[in-house]
Amino acid sequence: MPSITPDTAAFDVAGGVDTHLDTHTAAVIDPVGRVLGTEQFPATAAGYTALLAWMRGFGRLGRVGVEGTGAYGAGLARRLRGEQVEVIEVNRPNRKTRRFQGKSDPIDAIAAAKAALAGDRTGIPKHRDGRVEALRNLRIARRSAVEQRADTQRQIKTLIVTAPDELRAQLGGLTVKQLIIVCAGLQPDRADAASPGTAVAIALCSLARRHQQLSTEIADLNEVLEPLVATINPGLLAANGVGADVAGQLLVTAGDNHDRLTGEAGFAMLCGVAPIPASSGRTTRHRLNRSGDRQANAALYRVVLCRLRWDPRTREYVQRRTKEGLSKKEIIRCLKRYIARELYQLIASNDPQPAS
Repeated sequence: MPSITPDTAAFDVAGGVDTHLDTHTAAVIDPVGRVLGTEQFPATAAGYTALLAWMRGFGRLGRVGVEGTGAYGAGLARRLRGEQVEVIEVNRPNRKTRRFQGKSDPIDAIAAAKAALAGDRTGIPKHRDGRVEALRNLRIARRSAVEQRADTQRQIKTLIVTAPDELRAQLGGLTVKQLIIVCAGLQPDRADAASPGTAVAIALCSLARRHQQLSTEIADLNEVLEPLVATINPGLLAANGVGADVAGQLLVTAGDNHDRLTGEAGFAMLCGVAPIPASSGRTTRHRLNRSGDRQANAALYRVVLCRLRWDPRTREYVQRRTKEGLSKKEIIRCLKRYIARELYQLIASNDPQPAS
């Protein structure tokens, strides 16, 4: 009969780390969960070395549970993985547990160690040293520029609503592209900035030029991102309805070490498109999944919209499911689940490449 207890024969102690910006608090426990010690270390390269040496001073070190491997614990996770130590990403304790036992850095570190030992609320962290990590960094800059450009465009339209009648007549009816060009070309008299009409013209000119600068920045980043996505996974980029932005987001969601995913069902859950069972008694149903990576969910939604317009098979599927009584929202949820399965196969079949 197979054992249901965790395999602890390969090591003497397990560790847990509660990470912060400046310091990391570590804890070490034995294979039965008894606390052997807690200590605080600086969040620096020297601190990582001291932390690892301290943990190994208690015996053969096995797995280490780390909170925040994608944020404050990223550097420590890289160092531990480089030293051939198994790193487990630990979620924060649930509120009920935290309410009963209180909260402090040593308590959180001990909880992380116990969670790693038991395999409770844990996962394999993403690697942060490959091409997908480079892609993620570039996408952060692009996404910020896109959001700021959209905010700038809304601010321009809001100012026009309350602008003097002459200026409103001049700018009314223009497309967004024409509006930006005209506003950027305004030459108000800055000496008359106390006048509301002149002030709104100065503001519109400034916002329009900011919009142009952000558009140039986005275009420059696209020139870097598109070839990088094509290099990482050309098959994913060639899929129907998948562009560089969608492919880049799905690659970032899966991570450099996409083999950490348990399968296409795990990827669907990660993207928030796996239906959640909500059955009881004689009722069998599923509810909407509101968890997961919402950016990945939005990327799959864009693929669905593209295929609804251009893919004959998708349109036939919609017609068939509509006759069966499903609503449009329900059909789109089904399509996102199917597309997640298809695109996961393209991601999983692509071997991760190291950063050059």
